[in-house]
Parts: sequence; C-alpha cells; structure tokens
Amino acid sequence: MKTSENHGGQWAKASAAFAGTVLLALLGSAGAQDLSAYNAVATSLDAAYTARTTSAEATLTQLDRAAESFKQLDPTLRNRQIAGGISDALAGARAALARTPAEVQAQILLARGLMRRALQDQTLTLLAGAPANGDAQLRVLAREFGLSASGAQALTTDARAGKLERVAWRLQRSAALQVSTALASARPVRSGAAYLNLARATGWFTVVQNAQGVGSLKVEQFTGALGQLTAGETAALGQSLTALRTGTAALNRALANPPKAAVAGGTAPAGGTAPAGGTAPTPSPIQVPPTPAPTTTPDPTPAPTTAPTAAARGMDGVYGALGRALNAASHADGPTARTALASATTALATTSEDTRSDSGYPDLVQDLTAAQTRQALRPADIQALIGEVGNLERRVAGQPASALNATSAGVARSFGGWLRVIVFALLALLAFIPLYLLNLAFGGRNTYWRAIAGGLILLLLPLLLEGLMGLLGAIGDATGVGFLRAATNFSLMQGAYGLPLWALTSALAIGLTAFGFRGLCEQFGLLGKPSTPKNATQQSLDWDEEV
Repeated sequence: MKTSENHGGQWAKASAAFAGTVLLALLGSAGAQDLSAYNAVATSLDAAYTARTTSAEATLTQLDRAAESFKQLDPTLRNRQIAGGISDALAGARAALARTPAEVQAQILLARGLMRRALQDQTLTLLAGAPANGDAQLRVLAREFGLSASGAQALTTDARAGKLERVAWRLQRSAALQVSTALASARPVRSGAAYLNLARATGWFTVVQNAQGVGSLKVEQFTGALGQLTAGETAALGQSLTALRTGTAALNRALANPPKAAVAGGTAPAGGTAPAGGTAPTPSPIQVPPTPAPTTTPDPTPAPTTAPTAAARGMDGVYGALGRALNAASHADGPTARTALASATTALATTSEDTRSDSGYPDLVQDLTAAQTRQALRPADIQALIGEVGNLERRVAGQPASALNATSAGVARSFGGWLRVIVFALLALLAFIPLYLLNLAFGGRNTYWRAIAGGLILLLLPLLLEGLMGLLGAIGDATGVGFLRAATNFSLMQGAYGLPLWALTSALAIGLTAFGFRGLCEQFGLLGKPSTPKNATQQSLDWDEEV
C-alpha cells in the first residue's frame, strides 16, 4: 500500500510539473532560430523518448545531450516564456527518470511541442519580412509537422510567394491531423499509454488552438480529460474522448480546404489572425490541473514522434481499419466497429498530401466521422465507406471513379441508422395486412389456400426478419444490451450466410405457392381431367363454404 501511495504521489508531482511548464508557454516569438541547435535538441529528445522503455541510462545520456544543445538554442528563442517552458520540461524529464517511463515521455512530448510552436511562430514572422530567406526553417518545419515531399514543396512555394496565410494553414492542418491521431489511440482506461496519448494530443493542440474553424473545441477539454484519466473516472473519460474526437473531426473538416483570401497584414501565424505590424499573436495559455495519475501504470508502447513513413502514408492502413470495422459489423459488434472506424480516420490522416488535397477527401472524413457516432451500423454502411475510399484512391491516381460506389456512398449517407431501422420495421408490420386479408377472405380449411398463405409468408420472411431483428438490434446497440444487439445477426441481409437461407426459403415459397395455385386450377377444371358432376358439386360446396 505504501509503495502504491508513493507511486501515486510521484505521478501527481509529475502532473503538477507538466501543468506548471505548460502554463509558462505563452506562445509567440520573432526572429530566426539556430537550426543546428534545434535539430540537435530534437534528435536527442526523440532518442530519449524511444530509449526510456528499455534503458534509463541511455535516456539520461540523451537528455544530457539535449540539455547541452539547448544551451546553444536558448539565446535564439525570442519568446523567453517558451524558452523557460522547454528548460523546465527538460529538467522535469530528468527528474522523472526515477519514476515511470510515461512521466519522462510526457515531459519530452511537452518540450517537443513547445519547440515546434516557437519555430513555427518565429519562422512566420521572419517570412513576413523576408519571404525568400526562410527555406531552411521551412524544411525543418515540414519535417517537424510530418509533411510529405509534395507538401513541403508547396509550403516553400507559398512562402516564397508571400502567401503566409496558406503556410499557416498547411501547418495548422497537419497539427490538427496529429491531434486526431493521438486521440484515436487514446482509450478510456487508467494507463500510461492513455496518459501519453492525451498529453500528445494536448501538445499538438497548442499549435492549432486558435485557428479559424476550431469551433467550440477548447484546451480545457483536453486538460479535463487528463484530470479524469488520472482520477480513474473512466466513464466520464470515455464521454470526453468522444467529444474531443468529434470536435477535432470538425476542425479537420474546417481545415480541409485552403483559405480563399489572404489575411490583411500579409501574415497569419498559427495562433489565429495576423495582427497589425506583422507580429505574432499570443494565444491563450494551456492549463493542466495537477491531478493524480493512476496508481498502476503499465509501461506504454510509445507512438513514434517522427513523421510517418511513405508506406504508412498509403491507403493500406485505411483499408485495414475498414476491414476490421466490417468484420465487427458483420456480427453486430457496433462498439468495436466504431473504434475501427476511428482508426480508419487516423490512418486516412496520414495519407499523402495529394490524397488529402483531393476534393472528395472532406466528404470521406465527414462520412467516417458520422459513422463513428451512428447507431445500428450494418455491413452495408462499411462497404459503402470502402467504396468511397476506393473512389478517392482512383481519383488521386488519375483514374475514373466508380459511379456505383458514389451512389452507394450517397445512399448510406442518407438511408442508414435509425431511418433504415424504422422504414423496415414499418414495412414488416404492413406485410401482415395482406396475410390477414387472405385468411379473412378464404379461411384456413382449404389446403391449397393454406399452401399459398405459407408461400407468401416465406416470400416475406426476409422483410419480416429485417424489420423485427433490425429494430431489436438497434435498440440493443443504443442501450448497450449485448443480446439484443446480437438480434441483428438473424437478419438475412446481415452476411453471406443469409443468401443460402434466402434461396432455401424462396424455393419453399415457390413450391408451396405452385402447389396451392395448381390445386385451385384443378378445382376449377383448368388443369387435369374434367371432374365428375358429383365431384364438381362437392368442390362447389367446398368453395362456397370457404367463401
């Protein structure tokens, strides 16, 4: 018990140090930095982040190197509060070596975030006065923000043309995607991995917190989620993560297209609009309450802080995540399907600049985001998203898109969720009307009419099952009742297993209706030998009695 209490206290101190350092980060700067020193600090910190999970000694060596390189970088940082924040983060990481790896890594993430923001603001201010003199800074920014080769070239082109609002937009968009990536990896559990992912998301959000289109998303939401995590409030944390993902998705949609016009004054630093005179604005400071961390924290598997590789920027990750979502939806596992869709959104954010610049990219992001909050997810919904991804991939490759895939995406967008459930439930209810009228008109004593009624029931069986089981499954998905959610699996439209069952019931229906109508034709003398008068009289009596 004592060890657990000490461990919790250590995490509380680390959280307090993390909060105090961020409070110092009132971001905004001017002038150029020593890029060689910047690169040395960044390299050492990234190495320390990776080494902490395997060797505390190697981590200490890298932190010492980072501290030495920072002595050279420090004088070139124009914003002294940022400089102090980075220095405090380095000291905090060193002090946390005796505790958990997550504490060290969180401090490193903070330092790296502050470095990126300082470089971004000073570079934008430098470009405002000399657009042709910032190529070196732009190359470092492109690397730090994970831009592709084409994205880095576009960044340089915009800067040389004096289009600083587009430069800021490209950096904001990349930072927003990084926030989405970190949030998609965060889980509502009390663990070091969740703590790191939230800390990473918070750090990246500081870069874009005042961007146009941020909407209602606030830093306090991130810090509140950190507080819920360290307090062990997993239910509230899950709700906060959902809200953060929704807000970040809206931010990504707002940043999907470049600004239409230059901002007055010629510059648009990442903090928001450009003030008069070309100076960088001072955004709202981050506030992280010093809340206690979990008492049992497994060593996390750190997410890479460097830019994604070229392979990761392909569409394979998107297809893989959508495949997992389709697998979950095929057996009515809605929560797992929605989690996989969040992973697909994250994978899509790491695709190439050409993909993210396509006109269909915002619609795909919006559809993926909407599917993550949709109840009663069905395999057809995921298949439509896969087709939409395929169309995006084909357009980027210069090939014609599939009209059928586009139509399916539009249908899934408008005819899904509760609307589909209610429509099929009403149709299933209405299907009993002709069956009732048939029984009312002819009764149930005639064998042939009973066969016809049975055939009609079998023909309507797929509709009846879809209406009833789809409704029960949607209710189970909305309420979290597992056995009700599984009712959807009894629909013949749920998976491939429904096709042979549908074929079997259709064959039985055809047989029964054929038998029934043939018998009626024989009774009326339309088929077979003419009946004797006695039989005809008896059949007439039977018919009159039935009618």
